[in-house]
Amino acid sequence: MKVTVSRKAHFNAAHRLYRKDWSMEKNDEVFGKCNNPNYHGHNYELIASVTGEIDQETGFVIDVKVLKDIIKTEVEDAFDHKNLNLDVTEFKDLNPTAENIAVIIYNKIKAKLKPSLDLEVTLYETPRNFVSYSGK
Repeated sequence: MKVTVSRKAHFNAAHRLYRKDWSMEKNDEVFGKCNNPNYHGHNYELIASVTGEIDQETGFVIDVKVLKDIIKTEVEDAFDHKNLNLDVTEFKDLNPTAENIAVIIYNKIKAKLKPSLDLEVTLYETPRNFVSYSGK
């Protein structure tokens, strides 16, 4: 019997969407306002959903406190009130689009979970714009 346990989290971060190897004109054409050289920010909402078998001894798929602590360390402490382009190593050479942020978050959380557990990350950049990634 597989069950999914989800935890919601929040962080604020600034970023700029652009490619260093493109001209300003091409970056403006592709990324528009998101290419602002002075950056812009979002109030990101994250849902991390862990799926697995219920442990017969504990009754948990994962202890929600454990998931909360993983998210705090791997996401909130790492990304909150940061400039993703300048302050977060993973984005040194990776454009911090919502898609790429979700994949990075997935990889950071997945590395801390038991291999038998599945993970899906849903990242809201705005209330109407969001992405999901499950490692596939």
